[in-house]
Amino acid sequence: MIRTRRTLLTLLVLLPALAAVAHEVRPAYLSIEETAPDVHRVTWKQPVLGEYRLSLEPILPEHCEVLNEELPEHTGAALISRWDVRCDLSHGVIFIQGLSRTLTDVMVRITSLNGEQRTFMLKPDSPALDLTDPVPPIAAYLLLGIEHLIFGIDHILFVIGLVLFIPDRWMLLKTITGFTVAHSMTLALSVLDLVRLPQGPVEAVIALSILFLARELMLPEARRSALMRVRPWLMAFTFGLLHGFGFAGALADIGLPQGDLALALFLFNLGIEVGQLMVISIMLTVAWISRRFHTLESSAWQRAFTLFMGIAAAYWTIDRTWLVF
Repeated sequence: MIRTRRTLLTLLVLLPALAAVAHEVRPAYLSIEETAPDVHRVTWKQPVLGEYRLSLEPILPEHCEVLNEELPEHTGAALISRWDVRCDLSHGVIFIQGLSRTLTDVMVRITSLNGEQRTFMLKPDSPALDLTDPVPPIAAYLLLGIEHLIFGIDHILFVIGLVLFIPDRWMLLKTITGFTVAHSMTLALSVLDLVRLPQGPVEAVIALSILFLARELMLPEARRSALMRVRPWLMAFTFGLLHGFGFAGALADIGLPQGDLALALFLFNLGIEVGQLMVISIMLTVAWISRRFHTLESSAWQRAFTLFMGIAAAYWTIDRTWLVF
């Protein structure tokens, strides 16, 4: 019990850091579009949260000549810089300075004069792009989807909360399916610009959905809401609609390649599902080990986790609501 309390206290102290990390893993975006032979328009977008901004800087090949540079634009969710360069991008190296010290990724898209696009994903352990490498597959969006789920702490807590809330495996399958269908719908509608909601309020309501689920988990089963006990899949579907708009935020500034729009969207969504299944598999494995070898006092650690989940969700709700105003 003392160890559990110490762990919980440590997590509470780290709450502000968790909020920053949850934002930090949203990818940055570097677009290089050829507007004339060997002349390129560079757009650099990196996520910001209030005054918090990653210390990242794209370094283009040495032979690139800067023609002009515009003043940066702050959109609230991102800091956008634009400039023009003259150089041959068939060779050389693009390096993201500072990336190795972060948890985020950088999506790089290079568009040639004839409309051909090349999409790359740079990571902290590989912050450099050799332009002579073969064109990578569009499957980079699959990896982006997996990482967005795995490192999206708020989404992770919601999925784990569903696993803890529903012991019946058939009902859990129905509930997770409802959540998947719902967020897939709103992700597609948002990315395709058919429905668009402001990201700030969406993120605040997502945090509120986690707080609601944590509250239900803290209550004895007999005192939980009738809808949650009888039709948890309906709750998951409703909240899944909101989470879909949250997933779309990861692609809002990056966008999707117009030539492979459907495939890129499908791969990103598939990546989210793969990440989701990974989390559920880990949770079920831990639960089985706990029952089989009695290594954990399940009621104690579940209550401690639920308490942390509720406190974290309350913190995020207040923090994100404050940012809206």
